[in-house]
Amino acid sequence: MQRFSARQLAEYLQHQQPRLIDVREPWEFDICSIANSELVPMRQIPARLELFHESPEYVIICHHGIRSMQVINFLAHHGIHNTINLDGGVDAWARDVDLAMPVY
Repeated sequence: MQRFSARQLAEYLQHQQPRLIDVREPWEFDICSIANSELVPMRQIPARLELFHESPEYVIICHHGIRSMQVINFLAHHGIHNTINLDGGVDAWARDVDLAMPVY
């Protein structure tokens, strides 16, 4: 597991194409989301483990980086280690990368 700040992730995405998984709730995703991210609410992760064998790398995203870290720890417990946590979540992304993104 790696940890990226919002700025580090923005730079990384210029050269790499990890799969972006947003683990927030649908109402949160409706307010704001990072381009090309997929919504898979945290509660659905246990039933969707097969998803994490479809791509070589995943960025796990939430509001502030706490739920995403919990998901990453759960995935690691199940042998899935090809993950990156977005430290600070979409809140940091909105404040440091996409200043037009709504915050909540």
